[in-house]
This record gives sequence, structure tokens and C-alpha cells, in this order.
Amino acid sequence: MKLKWISQALLAAALAVPAAPGFATEGPDMNKVLRAVFPAPETGFDPALVRDLYSGNVVQAIYETLYTYDYMARPAKVATKTAEALPEISPDGKTYTIRLKKGIYFADDPVFGGKKRELTVEDYVYSFKRLFDPKLASPHMWLFEGKVKGLDEWAEAAKKAGKADMNAKIEGFEVVDKYTLKIHLKQTEFNLAMILAHEPTVAVAREVVEKYGDAQGGVMAHPVGTGPYRLTKWVRGASISLEANPNYRGKIWDFEPGSDPEDQQLVAEMKGKRLPRIGKVEIAVMVEDQSRWLSFQNNECDLVELQGPLAPKAIVDGKLRPEFAAKGVRLSRIIDPEISYYYWNMRDPVVGGNSKEKIALRRAIAMAHNVDEEIRIVWNNEAVALQYPIPPGVVGHDPNYKSMLQYDPAAANALLDKFGYKKGKDGYRTMPDGKPLVIKYTARADGQGQQQSEMWKKSFDKISVRMEGDKRPFPDILKAEKECQLMTRTNPWIADYPDGDNFMMLFAGKNIHQNNNGCFQNDEYDKLYAQSASMPAGPERDALYRKMARIMEVYASNRIGYARYRNMLAQPHVQGYKKHPILHQEWLYIDIDPKKAATSGKL
Repeated sequence: MKLKWISQALLAAALAVPAAPGFATEGPDMNKVLRAVFPAPETGFDPALVRDLYSGNVVQAIYETLYTYDYMARPAKVATKTAEALPEISPDGKTYTIRLKKGIYFADDPVFGGKKRELTVEDYVYSFKRLFDPKLASPHMWLFEGKVKGLDEWAEAAKKAGKADMNAKIEGFEVVDKYTLKIHLKQTEFNLAMILAHEPTVAVAREVVEKYGDAQGGVMAHPVGTGPYRLTKWVRGASISLEANPNYRGKIWDFEPGSDPEDQQLVAEMKGKRLPRIGKVEIAVMVEDQSRWLSFQNNECDLVELQGPLAPKAIVDGKLRPEFAAKGVRLSRIIDPEISYYYWNMRDPVVGGNSKEKIALRRAIAMAHNVDEEIRIVWNNEAVALQYPIPPGVVGHDPNYKSMLQYDPAAANALLDKFGYKKGKDGYRTMPDGKPLVIKYTARADGQGQQQSEMWKKSFDKISVRMEGDKRPFPDILKAEKECQLMTRTNPWIADYPDGDNFMMLFAGKNIHQNNNGCFQNDEYDKLYAQSASMPAGPERDALYRKMARIMEVYASNRIGYARYRNMLAQPHVQGYKKHPILHQEWLYIDIDPKKAATSGKL
């Protein structure tokens, strides 16, 4: 796929006569166009509904949370966004007082009747309620579920009434005035500031939802926020166009460098600049690896992620190849705060259930798969094997933990033999009752998904279990697994916030139909998770996490696989770029050098 973007616009910017001082010179330059690519399609832009990384990129550009993360600080550090300061927390940790900055406005939209629409704390309260509206069925209820006084009860009343009363007061959301909100919690909560930095908690204007909402109440195609960009064009699954929001208040790039030597260069390029610098963002969806690589080579995109299959083209031994470094290309490389794990649907009639023979089947499948080989073949060694559900770089990670589920195909076969999974005349095993045993493995309908399917076919062949591949578009996978309709797949989960709670909640029974994609429910696990959720990070909570990990291994509900490296390449004309471990994208914080862009050619 060829991208025909910007050359003339950037040349014009490079040759333009400097304008008189003012917003035009300090604010976004509409001649500067950032060209980005997504390796999978987006699903839409309603922050209460979307749950994929790529839609999240756009949501973070259009809408705003109360808090965010310092762009340069490592490890990740919470910072203010629309809030005036970090929350004031009561001594018992149950009341958070949040003060909003004044003079923040939504992007212009006809629904506001030609008037400027100021952001207030009521907008946040409304948006928090939307996460609990039964009609909307948000996958993000878990963020506040069981935490805020009166919120669960409000949702239950809405269920019974068949309609959510958005005007009803909720005890836990006390609006002191239009700029002050007090959140009253049922118990001490240590991660609330990080939760309020996660994009499902952005402010959505009620007028927009009531005007443009679909039958479900979603606004997937008409996002209106207070953030630095607004949507101008969307061709589903193909392209997304954003432009700078004229109502955005702007901010000054004033971040301090960390210990990374390259930070000094970023500070030199960006310090003191008014943000955003870039006037337009053009996003193309390219599901094939080679298409993305050719786009970057031909200077048709400015930022590209080199996932495992592409990494050797520009990276050797974790470093940028000299020929690209000599041309000014930059590499920003981190281990993502993620887990890619293999789940088995605990409600599936073939692989689900807690009988001994079903546990044996799942355990055998887990032991038949060689994670190191997958990392080598599928990801070109651009990942690290994990033993624990909490990855490196996230509070609660245990580098010394060793899982009970290790690669051992001989033991896997013996286990299946013991529990009656006999081989038929065709060489494949049957169920203990003699019925056919077929495992359906779901993967994305792209080259990467094909490689993963082939790896898993090899694993199933080692234990003589028939596997059928099930390739689907990414949005269809997300929809199906939310409803517990997939048998098994490799599921990547990247941190919403850098705390172990964000990973251990993936397996809590209450989060089925939200993000517990394996539909695992275990009373002991859920009891320990509830205990851990009210504890601060530390040795006591870590001990509970280890017990919870063991419970999942005993039942073989999943197997933890790996965390991938994120390799982001930036063209020589991109300034200030550094991949952040939590923020989905960094468009607000970077710039384009128009002179370099105008003279850039193919790499």
C-alpha cells in the first residue's frame, strides 16, 4: 500500500517566511503532518466501549483524563492533565479531592449551539456513570466496581428499571462545585490516581452522547473531547485523520531528562516549545508487516513499530543497524509492560470445566508448547519469556518465580494417556468418552496470526491432538472473546497502569465479559484478589499474588508466555520522540523539523 502524503506541505513549511510572534508560531503548524501506521484495525472511538490498543491511541489524542504520566520519567510517574494538582487524599485513604483546571473547553461541535462548552467535574461524573450503564455494557466497569460508594447500587437500580438515571446523585461522586470533585470510596484504594489516568475515565460531554449516540448509547464514530486533536475523517479499518483542536489550551514542553543519555538530545530539541507542534496526524491501517516496512523505507510514514518479524531489517543485537543510524533514523526500544498469555475458555465444553480429565487436557496442552521456540521463530527473539502474570517494569513483578507449567511434551503425552485421551486409527486422540477431540485456535487474520497458528499446530501435533485454525479480523476476535465464545488464543495484555493489580484482575471472576477472556472463575482466587485489592504494594500483597498464580497453574486455566520488545523507529525529521511505557502514543509531545522533512528521501 502506497501512502501519498505531505511532501509539498512540508516543503512549504520549510520555505515559509517566519510569521509575526503569536499563537501561529507557538501553536500547532497545520503544515506539519505526522504519518503513523497501525498494524491492526481500530474498532471505534467511544472511550467507554473500546478495548483495543489502536482505538486507544486515538482516544488519548481526542479526549482527556484527569491525570496522565510524565513524558520523560522512568519508571512511569503520574502527572496532572486536566486536574490542577494531584489528588488530596484523606488520612484513611477513602476520600480523594480533585480540583479541575479552569478554562478548559471541548472542541467545537454543532451540538453546543455555537457556544464554547467548558469542561466541568460533572462531565467526569457523567462519564464514570456511563461505564456502569447496563445498556452500554462497558468492558471497563472493573475500574470502579466495588470501590465507589453508591455506584454499584446505582447500576443495579438501572438494571431493574431498564434505564440508567443519569441525573441521579451518587454518594461516592460529590460535586462540591463545577471545578471540585470528591470521590468517596468503600475502602482504601491505592491506585485511584492511576485509574484516573486510564482513557476509559476521560470526560465525554453528555450533549454529544444524547445527540449522536447509537441504539446502545455509544458514540464510536463521533468523538468530541478537550484533547489536543479532533477527528476529521475516518474510513473504517483503513485510515484516520486528525487535526489540532483550536480550543486546546496548549502546554509547554518542560520535562526533565532521566538517566538515558539520549534524553539530553530530546530536551535540547523540545524544551520550552508550546504543544502540540504538529497540526495533523494521518493514520493508515496496514496489517501486513512488509507493507509497513516499505512505507517507512520510502519515507511515507514517520513512526513505525518493528514487531518481531520485521526487527532484523533494522535492528541487530538490540541496536539500530549502522546504515540507518548514519541516516539519522532513531530507535526507541523498551520491553513492553505486557503479558502475552495462552488462555483456555473455562466455559467451553471441550477445554473448559474443572473435572480432572479437563484439567489434565489443559495442562498437557500447556506443557506441549515451547515458548522459547515461539519467541525465536515468530518474534525473532524480540521478546522475553515470562513465568509470572506480572511483567517486568510493573510493581509486583517477581523475577524469581517459576511456574509449575513448563515445556515437557513427554509428560504431556503421559498425562493424556492416564486420563483416557486415547489415539484413534487416524493417530489423533479422542475425548475420554470416545468422541472426537478438536481444538480450535483463534488468531488474527494476518501474517503474524498465521505464524502463531503454525506454531500451535506443531505443539498440538506433539501430543496427537487435532487443531483447527480460526483466523479472524482483530475486532471480531475482541467481540467474540468478551462473550466467552473463543476456545483458545494467545492474548496480549499491555498495562493500563503500572501496578500488578492491572494484571491479576484479568483472572478475577467478576471481570468475565470485561477482560477475563478465559472466563476463569475460582472462589479462592477471587477471595485472594479481593484481599489484595485493598492492600498497598509490598511483601504482603506479593505473597497473595504468588498464591493466586499457583491457583491458576493448578487448574491450568492459562499459561503465561512472554513480553515483547517494542521497537519504534522514527524518521530523521521527527524530534522529541521517546516511547512511553504506559501512554499509547506520544503525538502531543513531539515535533517535525520541516527543513529535514523537505529534504528527506528514501532510506
